[in-house]
Amino acid sequence: MSTNVDTKPLIKGPGLKKEGVVVLQTLFIALFAGLELLIRSGAGIVSGLIICFVLYGGLRFGRKGTTYVSVVTPPLAYAATVLLYLILSVGFKPSRLGIDFIASLASIAPYLMVSALYGWFVFLNEKAKARKPKPRG
Repeated sequence: MSTNVDTKPLIKGPGLKKEGVVVLQTLFIALFAGLELLIRSGAGIVSGLIICFVLYGGLRFGRKGTTYVSVVTPPLAYAATVLLYLILSVGFKPSRLGIDFIASLASIAPYLMVSALYGWFVFLNEKAKARKPKPRG
């Protein structure tokens, strides 16, 4: 009498390197934010949630020491994606490009703030735990 116990598959190996975290976060953000920009012609909840998910994924699946990269990459990747999309769709008209770029960033600002606060909390907490305590007196 044997029973099968379903267990979650374990990830083999130590996790993603810094380069892997950057590439995967950038690809996911570019894909989903680009699709949302094409379909809705503006950023919104999908882009915001993707930023939160890729931040968590980078923290979860990255190796030790990739926390900083996991925190910094999503806002930069999103900004690059939006800027590239706007240059391709609007052209290089500085006044229109600037307004649309700022509007796009403003529309996902709550998601950027929440993910940044969580990411920096994790990074600084990890850094504080790694620091050796000061000797007393």
